Amino acid sequence: MRKKNALVAAALAAAAALTLSACGDGDSSSKESSQSAAEVSTPTKTKAATVLDRPYKKPDLVLTDTQGKKYDLREATKGKPTLIYFGYTQCPDVCPMTMSNIAVAYKKLPKADQEKLQVVFVTTDPDRDTPQQLGKWLKGAGSPDFIGLSGDFPTIQAGARQLGVSIEPSTTDKNGNVTSMHTKQVIAFSPKTDAGYVLWTDEATPDDYTADLPKIVKGETP
Repeated sequence: MRKKNALVAAALAAAAALTLSACGDGDSSSKESSQSAAEVSTPTKTKAATVLDRPYKKPDLVLTDTQGKKYDLREATKGKPTLIYFGYTQCPDVCPMTMSNIAVAYKKLPKADQEKLQVVFVTTDPDRDTPQQLGKWLKGAGSPDFIGLSGDFPTIQAGARQLGVSIEPSTTDKNGNVTSMHTKQVIAFSPKTDAGYVLWTDEATPDDYTADLPKIVKGETP
């Protein structure tokens, strides 16, 4: 079992925030937002997964899924291994790469474990990411089994804050380019405690998820 990173825990306890990335429609790469707080990785970390000493409580979010139905995050994922990521469908790189990496590992799980694991993508750009758009995008970038959630921005923002994420509404510059914010981490919630106890950064590879997801499904530590 991997040792918990004391430096990471201290940083998270002090800042209680995840790193954000701000991406514009015309960007070829992501850039770190000025609102970024403590990094969840350190130069000495040898694995993609960071185990938290102080797990996050699952956000109290009631949004709309890709079928246009009400989705109560806590109720729907209670007692289930769950991954949560805040992003948006027109992100040029990080968001589709993250979903694709998870999907590669997800498809390697036994069917029974796939049915248990809940992969939830919450949009940070709900004005453009309608339920229909999310459903179409997830089929290509991830898996049709993944859950896409949209709704009004204040509700999404409040849910993100429960995970220490301070997102802001999308902005449009004078050329019409839209910039939206999203997290750079995927958070795993245990089926045993419903607490968010593992983080992966955007540097996590398909192999990293392939190694870790079987343990996440069981509520174990990567």
